[in-house]
Amino acid sequence: MSVVERTGRSRIRRRMKRRSTAGFVAVALAAGPGTLQAQESVRLDELSVQGSGGGRGNGGPNAVVGPPPPPYAGGTVASGSRLGFLGNRNVFDQPFSSTSYTEKLIRDQQARNVQDVVNNDPSIRTNVPAFSGILGFFIRGFPVFAQDMGFNGLFGVADAFNPAIEPIERVEVLRGPSTLLSGIPPFGNIGGVINLIPKRAGDEPLNRFTIGYSSNAQIYKAVDVSRRFGDDKEWGIRFNGALNNGNTPIDNQSLHFGVAALALDYRGERLRASADLGYQELDFVSPLRNRSVLSGFAIPRAPDLSLNQQQPWEYRTSSNKSAAFRVEYDLNENLTAYAAYGRANFRQEYFGGVLQIFNARGDYRDPISFIPFRIPNETAEAGLRGTVETGPVKHSFGLAAVGFWQDLSQPAGVPVGPTIVSNLYDPTYVAPRSPAALSRLTPTTSKRINRSVAIADTLSFFDDRVLLTLGGRWQEIDVKSISPTTGLRTGSSESGAFSPGFGLVVKPLEHLSLYANYIEGLTSPAPPVNARNANEAFPAFVSRQTEIGAKYDFGSVGVGFAAFRIEQPFGFTDPRTLVFSVDGRQRNDGVELTVFGEPTPGVRVLGGVSFLDGVQTAAQLAANVGKVAIGVPSVQLNLYGEVDLPPSFLPGLSLTGRVIYTSSQYYDLANTQKIPDWATLDLGVRYATTFNDRPLTLRANVVNVTGNNYWASTGRGVLSQGTPRTVLVSATVDF
Repeated sequence: MSVVERTGRSRIRRRMKRRSTAGFVAVALAAGPGTLQAQESVRLDELSVQGSGGGRGNGGPNAVVGPPPPPYAGGTVASGSRLGFLGNRNVFDQPFSSTSYTEKLIRDQQARNVQDVVNNDPSIRTNVPAFSGILGFFIRGFPVFAQDMGFNGLFGVADAFNPAIEPIERVEVLRGPSTLLSGIPPFGNIGGVINLIPKRAGDEPLNRFTIGYSSNAQIYKAVDVSRRFGDDKEWGIRFNGALNNGNTPIDNQSLHFGVAALALDYRGERLRASADLGYQELDFVSPLRNRSVLSGFAIPRAPDLSLNQQQPWEYRTSSNKSAAFRVEYDLNENLTAYAAYGRANFRQEYFGGVLQIFNARGDYRDPISFIPFRIPNETAEAGLRGTVETGPVKHSFGLAAVGFWQDLSQPAGVPVGPTIVSNLYDPTYVAPRSPAALSRLTPTTSKRINRSVAIADTLSFFDDRVLLTLGGRWQEIDVKSISPTTGLRTGSSESGAFSPGFGLVVKPLEHLSLYANYIEGLTSPAPPVNARNANEAFPAFVSRQTEIGAKYDFGSVGVGFAAFRIEQPFGFTDPRTLVFSVDGRQRNDGVELTVFGEPTPGVRVLGGVSFLDGVQTAAQLAANVGKVAIGVPSVQLNLYGEVDLPPSFLPGLSLTGRVIYTSSQYYDLANTQKIPDWATLDLGVRYATTFNDRPLTLRANVVNVTGNNYWASTGRGVLSQGTPRTVLVSATVDF
């Protein structure tokens, strides 16, 4: 029996002993007419999945194709997540800090994108405005792009700017570097990685329909259907589709979003395989963009977040076609071979401008340009996962080879008309302009190849009380910049390095896990799309993280502590020249406290607090050395909670709430400009009942209830505004 199986089964036995009677009685007392049957089935399903232990169709301890790790108490997060080519591991056995957010949380919070999900994480902040149609993150104070997100362990498959959330079962967040575990993300950023686990067909048939409304006039429709076939239900199919149309809470702004995703899988005795086919498109009128700020004055206060400074005729259209395949075969009960392949073709047209604020009154310039954009990606992975015992030592090992190929087509923007001058608080709208006469051709402007080979082994000692992970990855990054007019190479960068990794978990007590890790990565800096040198090839740099931490499993509540240091090259876009450069180094020291679970029946908590100390350890100007790194707040707090009201009041009724706080952030390297701290409050209500003997769930959520106007982030030389008050209501029925 493997380390994972023994640890998981002992935890299952403890939980079943505590919950099998008391939990069922509590559910029975809390349920009202028409809701008892559904709640009973959820509890029984959860126990049966946790106790499956790798029977037919679920694979053994080395399987990845199959059901993901079961939910933890409360259902908002999972009990485990994927550690790259090492496979699924229980969260309390990982020498890293990670959280896997579940589909239940996604549905209950009415998340419309990945950012809505990771807003529960105290280590993550956005680096783009809401209602821009683009996602970008800071994890532990370092940028992570939407293109750096994995899809079922593969980079470059999900939509490059805003992957749809509807086909997703889990949103896994690994804080800190993932190079050893997952390979090199397209840009190799070390702050962390987000991996999207696609939905799979469950054992029971599913027919689910959701209709929703969000301010100011968006209509949302989604369908989720799945079936399993075969004598042992070895064949599975699941379809997810969604449409979202209408006006947003931002003036003059509307969107049309659609997604269709088909997930197929086969789970045999020794062979397991999956295929994911997806298409999504977005048609966004007057989308928001980041702002830049010139130096020499205080950053103006944030405007009314419902005001739209972009022109009503600006737009962004995009589409993404993707396919991902994964197969694994058990060579024997202890060794599994696997391979995966994915590809995607992302296309976009953007017509608009990035605002440049040039005084404290909030006056800005809006240079309008047209930018066609195309990213075809291919990625592949092959490897082995296995377990073996050598005397008293047990091994869970992995070997993997990964390749990623990208041809980026991002020609310089073509100006259309004169620059518009206006004001944040009283925007001026001018006569419509059109790029209709401009070419839609997208010649290749850069090529990227990431290659790596990795090996790692987790050694288990003293009945799994000590888990030591050792490994390393040899990686190469080859980037070429190409002239869009001549097709000739204008620059190149070839970098290679061996990145070692180390992780240790020690369990002095049954429920307490102490851990430490050291890991390196290879970071390839990437200019933002609005930089004048957006296609320039930069050499890769070695980044490092050291971390110690502790996790305690109370059975129904998990808590975590992490202290870390990350060092990484520093990139910045000059607000005057709009030239991106890597001319410094940044060190972030931090402490994170996290909590998740169900402390008492009917009460669920999720979130934590992060303390960061970001410092410029090297800079182009000596005077900036030792100053606070831009875009790094000293405190980030996220706390989400749910309470089921007593059945005597109204059976099936739950109240939800979330507080997000972020301290002030510097905008410039000299620390003369900054934005103030901000906080938002989200509230919600959920009602689970039946309609014509069908499970029905009604949800209502309000984001930023108080209507606070705030700047959200300042990193990488750009300024992002926050999310306005937004109302979401929906009804979900299973039939």
